[in-house]
Amino acid sequence: MPARPLIVFDVNETLLDLDTMRPTFERIFNDRGAMRLWFDELVIYSEALTLSGVYVPFTDIAAAVLRMLAAARDVTVSDADTTELTDRFATMPPHPEVPDALRRLRDQGFRLFTLTNNPIEVSRRQLEHAGIADVFERLFSVETVRRQKPAPEAYNLVASALEADPGNICLIACHVWDTIGAQSAGWQAGLILREGNAPLEVGPQPDYIGNNLDVTAYQLIEKYEAW
Repeated sequence: MPARPLIVFDVNETLLDLDTMRPTFERIFNDRGAMRLWFDELVIYSEALTLSGVYVPFTDIAAAVLRMLAAARDVTVSDADTTELTDRFATMPPHPEVPDALRRLRDQGFRLFTLTNNPIEVSRRQLEHAGIADVFERLFSVETVRRQKPAPEAYNLVASALEADPGNICLIACHVWDTIGAQSAGWQAGLILREGNAPLEVGPQPDYIGNNLDVTAYQLIEKYEAW
């Protein structure tokens, strides 16, 4: 049996509760589904820009997509609204099971890292506010290679920096587009089925699937407990 893989976590929605931003979007747009549409469009346009060879920081794309959705609906977004959403994004709480599950993995000997589309300072603020920054050995951001996930350069950055064989790295994310990117780079992957996310029947399939991080953590611990 191989040694324990290095565990790399996506941050937005995987570890942190994106739904805490929903009330602000609902107030601005008078639409409960506006937050999910905004995030989906944010991912789409981050990938479109990357495929086009253009790098824009993820948070800048987020603000631009917000303004685009507002313009399409003839909604006015004030500076105060933008500030509120920026603060909410940087201070999202962790999902309830996340702190204990992360510490359980660390205590079982797994080395933990993050890889996010967020700028590194935003990611650090998020994790510190969530009270989980201490469990991670190192934080990685795509801003280093100026290519948003799921571009292969983002995953190769981590493998190169850690001097690790790609097959000995496992991404944990709640987005199939992210697990596809990681597996295409030779990584293992675990998919967390947060609300609104589900497996895709085509393409590479995750090595682990769980309804929350507790389940995925136990799957990993059980598989590698003898090592």
